Amino acid sequence: MNLKQNVLLVLAALISVCVGVFVFQSTSKIEFSETTFVYDPQRVIQPFELQDETNTVFTNDNLKGYWDLVFLGYLSCPDVCPMTLAKLSRILPELQKVSDKPVRIVFVSVDPKRDTPENMAKYIDYFGGNIKGVRAEHKNLFPFVRNLGLMYSIPDQEIEDGYFVDHSASIILVNPDAQIEAIFKPEIVLNQVPTVDTQTMLEDFKKLM
Repeated sequence: MNLKQNVLLVLAALISVCVGVFVFQSTSKIEFSETTFVYDPQRVIQPFELQDETNTVFTNDNLKGYWDLVFLGYLSCPDVCPMTLAKLSRILPELQKVSDKPVRIVFVSVDPKRDTPENMAKYIDYFGGNIKGVRAEHKNLFPFVRNLGLMYSIPDQEIEDGYFVDHSASIILVNPDAQIEAIFKPEIVLNQVPTVDTQTMLEDFKKLM
């Protein structure tokens, strides 16, 4: 075999490798919905300390080993919070079918003045399913929420106990290594409460699995 033939064989091999890489990249690329954003690389959750509904300390370690759906709310919330919890509770068995790790809901109260662990325990028990309720005073709560990429705001002057809390309606997906894997954003529809489409979330969760 002469030099020219050797060169042609090498070029053919290189072209074959390049084509293979291109095909692999094209076929392995996953398309998610417009309301789902997947972090690559995953985001680290800084050390935190909250309380759960049993008044037990809840830290980063308590997130490990689960696929957690984390979202903000408060017990006096009139619409977004109960609607989201109800929708997540209904879809939880379907999410669990596609995961070899337990899938759980983590409800983060952003109203520590009114939401005690005892009240939270009664509230989440109403919805059933694998749900944790967590809370903290603002000095610990605010950095945790900000680290998740979410926000909340309480009025400066609270009118008795009837005030409302503004908060994000997105759902954060935390992986079994306690890292932020993705964020599911709510649908914005005129004259409707902004909530996450759980069927779309289920399809994108399947793709992640």
